[in-house]
This record gives sequence, structure tokens and C-alpha cells, in this order.
Amino acid sequence: MFKSPLSDVELWNAIRCNDELAFTALFDRYWVRLYKTAVRYLKDHEAGEEVVHDVFLNIWERRHQLEIESFPNFLLTAIRYQVYNRMRSAKPRVILTAIDIELNELDHNKGENRIKDQELQQELNQYLVQLPKRCQEIFYMSRVNQLSNQEIAGRLGISKRTVENQITVALKHLRGSFKNIWIITFLWYIFK
Repeated sequence: MFKSPLSDVELWNAIRCNDELAFTALFDRYWVRLYKTAVRYLKDHEAGEEVVHDVFLNIWERRHQLEIESFPNFLLTAIRYQVYNRMRSAKPRVILTAIDIELNELDHNKGENRIKDQELQQELNQYLVQLPKRCQEIFYMSRVNQLSNQEIAGRLGISKRTVENQITVALKHLRGSFKNIWIITFLWYIFK
């Protein structure tokens, strides 16, 4: 590992001019710190490496658009964001696996389950129709078509933040509409 005498600002200016050696120097300078932060939250060394890799890959790909004034602050925010997204996407799967096992153990009647699923889908559709058309479209693209927020934003020509806001509005509406927590959990099961 080679220690560069250049400051972060000098390295960043070189990176913006496509200097891979400057990028490697910056990577070497901050990798361990970011890795330790990621592992502390994720409790998984491999996931920590992946998250740090994602942060640096994102920086390299967006080097011409990013305006970074303080690398330590930017990188800490970026790693926290990546960790949050990783943890957020992992939680429902763990919960749903437990629910799936419990549902299978409690009820073995597949015909009855199919009828319940259809009734639940009809009820969901009734609540979704109450949302604005654009909100419905974004919700379906996210949950049914399983597109990422970035993909939805690109297809609809809107910002990623707008997509996130519309999904939040839809989920808040559904939470308020459904009275039983098991139904909400089951919804996640259907759309994941």
C-alpha cells in the first residue's frame, strides 16, 4: 500500500481527469476505515467488503458529476447509506421467511390459501385505486415488476427522490387502510 503525498483535493482533481492511480491512492487511504464502519453495522466481513466496493465503484462511475468538498464526510455518508440500504433490504426477507414457515405449518389447505390470496389481492387493488395514477404506477413498477427506484426514475423521466416519495405515500396509505398487521406482512410476502 503506497501512501500518496497528495491531498484529497489533489487526488480528486486527478480522478476527475480519469487518473486511475489517483483513484487507487484514494481507495487505499480510506478503504480500511470504511470497511471497519461497514462491518461494525453489518456484522459480516464479506458484506462489508461489498458495500465498500459499491461506494468506490459509484464514485468512479460518477466522478464527472460529483462535487465533493470533504472526502471523509462524503465517504462516511456514502457508506452509511449503503449499509442502511443493505440492512433495509435484508430485514423483510428474514421476517418473511419466518412468517412463511409459520403459515405453512398452520394451514395446509392450498385451495383455501388461494382463495385468501385472491381476496387479499382484491382488497389491495381496492386500496391502490384510491391513490393517484402516477403513485399507483410507481408502486406497481417497484413491488410487482421489482424495478429499482433508479430504473423507475429513468423510465418515467423523474427524479429518484420523487420515486421514493411516491412509494412512501403508497405504503403509508396501505398501512392505514389495512387494519391487521398480519395482512401488511403478508403483502410484503406477495410483492417481494
